Amino acid sequence: MATRYTAQFSPNASSGTRDATLPFKGRRPMRFGARLNIYAALPVIAAFPSFFQPVSTMLVDMAGAALLGFAAWLTREGIKAEDAYSVRIVARRPMIPRKIMAALICGLAVGLLVWGGTWAILNATAIAVFAGVLHLAAFGIDPLQDKGISDIDSTAERRLADKIEAAEALLQEMRDAVTQTGQRDLEARVIAFQQTAQAMFRQIESDPRDLNAARRFLGVYLEGARDAAVKFQSLYAARPDAALKTRFEGLLNDLERDFAARTTKLAQNDTEDLDLDIELLRERLAREAV
Repeated sequence: MATRYTAQFSPNASSGTRDATLPFKGRRPMRFGARLNIYAALPVIAAFPSFFQPVSTMLVDMAGAALLGFAAWLTREGIKAEDAYSVRIVARRPMIPRKIMAALICGLAVGLLVWGGTWAILNATAIAVFAGVLHLAAFGIDPLQDKGISDIDSTAERRLADKIEAAEALLQEMRDAVTQTGQRDLEARVIAFQQTAQAMFRQIESDPRDLNAARRFLGVYLEGARDAAVKFQSLYAARPDAALKTRFEGLLNDLERDFAARTTKLAQNDTEDLDLDIELLRERLAREAV
């Protein structure tokens, strides 16, 4: 049976109905979004004329279009990696310079497209170089240096960067699981918790001495939260249940409250009460994930 869509400003919506735009709050538009969308369309435009060419030319043009599509995808991933790098205080440079690789592949792709159409190798080479340079001018290059990692104590700061990266991955897995349920209000709650947890990450990066005090939050509790989200998604997909959804939302509320409280204590350098309610939170996460 069809379900009537209601949001905060829909007719006859209750006062407690959440705003349908909540999942988009706190999100920043992706940089170069318009350029990336145009870039993604170029391989299709480039491939279409090849169907009306001789077989040899068609194969070269199709290869160029495929490489151009790969370059567009690689560029998008490079921008995502750069954005994640830029918001962190302590971060390692991306292991793979995606945007630089994309520029090289883009140049090769354009060169193949020109060569397939004209068979002029010098013209194709010149235009390929120009396309690669234009790509770098349009999207920039990848970060090439670690940030916030000094030569004096690089081991400790690299360990901190690894911990934060692992915690960010757990948050993303948790969000992906909840997104699959199609419950936008729960996705909004997960986004709110994600932002609260990231505030803790930034606090730890600004004062690495807090890492030991918050180690369990970055590991055990986020793993438990991820496991609970995956379990909820599995159960809810099999049998949507309002009571199950309410329980999971209550867990998200508790997680957000406890992470916010610990972040405040870390900022105040107050470690005396950091272990209060730890066992209760651990037990709850274990219970929800089973």
